[in-house]
Amino acid sequence: MNELLAVLRREFIYLWYYAELQFRQIFWYWVLGIAIGSFVSVFAKNGIHDLFRRMQGRKWGLFGIIPACLLGIASPLCMYGTIPIAASFSRQGMRDDWLASFMMASILLNPQLIAYSAALGPQVLTVRIVSCFLCGCAAGILVHIFYRNRHFFDFTGFAERESRDTHPNLLIRYLLNIGRNVRTTGPYFLLGIVLSAAFQRYVPQKTMTTLFGGNEAWGVLMAATIGVPLYACGGGTIPLLREWLWEGMSVGSAAAFMITGPATKITNLGALKIALKMRHFVLYWAFVIVFALLTGFAVNLVL
Repeated sequence: MNELLAVLRREFIYLWYYAELQFRQIFWYWVLGIAIGSFVSVFAKNGIHDLFRRMQGRKWGLFGIIPACLLGIASPLCMYGTIPIAASFSRQGMRDDWLASFMMASILLNPQLIAYSAALGPQVLTVRIVSCFLCGCAAGILVHIFYRNRHFFDFTGFAERESRDTHPNLLIRYLLNIGRNVRTTGPYFLLGIVLSAAFQRYVPQKTMTTLFGGNEAWGVLMAATIGVPLYACGGGTIPLLREWLWEGMSVGSAAAFMITGPATKITNLGALKIALKMRHFVLYWAFVIVFALLTGFAVNLVL
């Protein structure tokens, strides 16, 4: 019994060491992400959506997907907040290809997640931003080509959700938003720290390199696949990705994971299914998987 307690105590000390190390290295990126995300949500969200609304009537044609994609990345809303706004834009006559770019980019990235991802290093951060932008553009191009004279989305019954940032004092409104952000992302962030510590302690580096390393297609395929069930929250996956990259995961595999993860996150899928018919929902799945794989292969070839 004493021996078992000694072993458990030793393992707890190891796990605590790895978790505390990860926490110190990533904590301030999490704080920065919350501060930036809440600031954009309180002070810039309406401006971003007004800019997108003003695009209506502009004769930019297909090139309108570029600002639509950039505004989608800048938008701080989750998908359940984005879809009612997209429904409002659609009712006002917004093009489906621009909406597809805006929504796809909004799913994959936001200012808060950009700040989180800085913990992965400048190279991976750049890959994430560029690949998400290109994914949004690709979604818009495909909708433009195959649904030029038809509607891809079905927003019947949607109405814009009432904002919770309504306190008359801007400082208090900002602090309340920060509190909601902490409550939402904090548990996932801590879970990610614990899981990354467990990986560091119990999963050999050789295993990670075999699964996700090098330029092999298998590593990219594996990363894209595990991104589907494993991804729960951007803040929670950053510690895991950081550990996997340190243990030998290729940047291409990480890129594939960072696309399939948020794009197939269960809450995002639940929101999208309401706005997409079954055939279009399946096409969305296929697009995400194919684009993630192609991105992973391309990144590995380049880097």
